[in-house]
Amino acid sequence: MGAATGEAFPCAKPGVDWWPDAAGSEIVRTVVTRPNVIRTIVATLLLCLALPAAADEAPATLPNFDAELATELGADNYGMRRYVMALLKAGPNRPSDPEAAAALQRAHLDNIRRLADEGVLVLAGPFLDGGELRGIYVFAVDCVTEAEALTATDPAVQAGSLVMELHSWYGSAALMRAGELHERIARENP
Repeated sequence: MGAATGEAFPCAKPGVDWWPDAAGSEIVRTVVTRPNVIRTIVATLLLCLALPAAADEAPATLPNFDAELATELGADNYGMRRYVMALLKAGPNRPSDPEAAAALQRAHLDNIRRLADEGVLVLAGPFLDGGELRGIYVFAVDCVTEAEALTATDPAVQAGSLVMELHSWYGSAALMRAGELHERIARENP
């Protein structure tokens, strides 16, 4: 809304603006003087000039930032990195013989351990609901092609007991330390 004119508000005088309040019912009187307008214009111009300079400044580094650790874990400026997540699904060739199933599971777990020891598998685990999705892998690799080669080494995938669905994923670089922490809290390996 603009300033009122003398026609709409017969009491209006030069240098005085009339505005409806937020509810639109009462009239709020504001005295507009030349020094107030000039101060407002100057303050606005100074603010506009300061904004580009502030935009050029580097963002503030968070207080607990550890540059050496970030580099070691492959973190970007947000503490994140690229991974590939594998969704393990039930495959068409599930062993029906319990002994064969147990042997295949043992080989699958041994492969998980090997990949974790090589530092390319940072997280793995089963889903507990017994559904079509059987588990996940999170690989510390940059592309799906690399993860495909790693999943091809899994005996359960080779046997057709599991199939993989691979997705590029962006997550915390702190996951790179999950295995190290896990070793400190696990009493035994499966």
